[in-house]
Amino acid sequence: MDIATFFHTLFIGISIAAAVGPMSLLCIQRTLTRGYLYGLVSGLGIASADGLYASISAFGLTALSDLLISQNWWIHLLGGIFLIYLGCRTALTLPARKAAHSVSVANLPRAYVTTLLLTLTNPLTILSFALIFAGIGLGATSSPLSALAVTLTIFLGSLLWWLILVSGVSLLRERLSATWLLWVNRLSGCGIALFGLLILLNIKF
Repeated sequence: MDIATFFHTLFIGISIAAAVGPMSLLCIQRTLTRGYLYGLVSGLGIASADGLYASISAFGLTALSDLLISQNWWIHLLGGIFLIYLGCRTALTLPARKAAHSVSVANLPRAYVTTLLLTLTNPLTILSFALIFAGIGLGATSSPLSALAVTLTIFLGSLLWWLILVSGVSLLRERLSATWLLWVNRLSGCGIALFGLLILLNIKF
């Protein structure tokens, strides 16, 4: 991979991650109410899912891609239901300012797994990567080493975005009162649930 391709691919990872959606709301809410580390691990889960779907396009795994896309409706169904549940739970959760700075390490795997699985509930992301790769001349890469390089660069681009976002939000957190944090939970929870509802309403059986 030459330097131009590296930066093109890195920008793709950043662009995919920066799209406004339920994962952005969830990551911001977790950073504000549970602290920097919890938000960053949540972002890591999203970046891992982006890297996984990018690898399917980069390695040209069309059979797996077709399988996931063919099952898109029920994957969206599960994702939509879980988003509604997560949104309602978030909206009803009371923020704990003191606990946010000492998040138990035991809670971090849960933060990672939930965002990983939620991001994976959109198999059409594979098509996005495939179209973008084709548009900049990557397509299905010619060798496993090239495919691995593309996958890792997409992952790094996505992770870089979440690192920037979480760091910025974390700086803002110190200026928010408990009342503001409560409203962050309520508004972000309603937003996450709304995204889940929209997913369910747009499912095509």
